[in-house]
Amino acid sequence: MTLTEQQRLLPGGETLALRTVTPDDEALLLRVYDSSRAEELAQVQWQVGQREAFVKWQFDLQCREYDARFPDAEYDIIMVDDQPAGRIWIGRNAEEIHLLDIVVLPEFQNRGVGTALLGSLIDESKQTAKPLRHTVFVMNTDAIRFYERLGFAITGDLGAYKQMEWKSELRVTSRES
Repeated sequence: MTLTEQQRLLPGGETLALRTVTPDDEALLLRVYDSSRAEELAQVQWQVGQREAFVKWQFDLQCREYDARFPDAEYDIIMVDDQPAGRIWIGRNAEEIHLLDIVVLPEFQNRGVGTALLGSLIDESKQTAKPLRHTVFVMNTDAIRFYERLGFAITGDLGAYKQMEWKSELRVTSRES
């Protein structure tokens, strides 16, 4: 069962679901992407329209890169009580499950959304015996701690990014340490 076929109750009683991205979601996806870079982008003084153009350009580059690496990736909108709450993009191939990106809008954070979605991917990883991988911006220490709490380990340094992986062997090793 894929994440899009599931609905879950969050700890606060809200319903978590996914729906496939449609062409009508472009404005929402740009808003979600912008929210993921808000702190970083706030450090720059932008002229009128410049920030929006930059965000669109960066978002388009990200989409092209993911499409090239995972042409059959799943692109879903995270829904909480039928309200758009973010996005999750997942690439799969014969060797791995790759969490390409997950962004939960600030107003929906700290409700268990990320934990529930990652829990589903971890279950899939266990069932398929494929590692679950994700790349995290090195400055996003909150995200790195979140993934480590779920049993991910840093497996590579890509400069500005850390490669992280969940697999049962890593989880067992981290408990023994």
